[in-house]
Amino acid sequence: MDLFKSLIVILLSSVLVNNYVLSRFLGICPFLGVSKKLDQATGMGLSVTAVMLLATAVTWPIQYFLLDRVGLGYMQTIVFILVIAALVQMLELIIKKFSPSLHKGLGVYLPLITTNCAVLGVAINNITDGYGFLESMVSSLGCGLGFLLAMVLFSGLRSRIDESRVPAPFRGLAVTLIAASFISLAFMGFAGIVDQLFA
Repeated sequence: MDLFKSLIVILLSSVLVNNYVLSRFLGICPFLGVSKKLDQATGMGLSVTAVMLLATAVTWPIQYFLLDRVGLGYMQTIVFILVIAALVQMLELIIKKFSPSLHKGLGVYLPLITTNCAVLGVAINNITDGYGFLESMVSSLGCGLGFLLAMVLFSGLRSRIDESRVPAPFRGLAVTLIAASFISLAFMGFAGIVDQLFA
């Protein structure tokens, strides 16, 4: 039961409290660039979630069974980037084959998942936090769902902004960043809620 409880805490913390976009400010480029339309935001969120899960499933064993055993732990970042790049290329080919419209909609942002610091951050933080394999996978799932939640919420907010009359000095990127800051402030309200639920 304690393992189940800790996994739920990790999952909820990753989605709400330690949201990689809104609390740790990682993955901002696709957050701002692909959140104009709901379908593109959802597709990007699901793609990033898949890459986070795949990256963790591959990088965790590489870290513990290869890099640490041969004393190459300092190569972690380089190896993880190469693994993530290969996974993104594979995912891009799959999306292009099975959903050409989503592939076209994501455009240049799909290959940019390779350089999405949120994906690399999840893989490295799972190691740094000392999570086991199962905990790392749950953390990655939570981080991916948190990314998806942020993308979908922000997409809805941006569609409302596009329909509103915004004062001239705030049009464009300015109002977008202001809206993002308000969502981030709203997510700060989740701090401590997970600890209270399972106290």
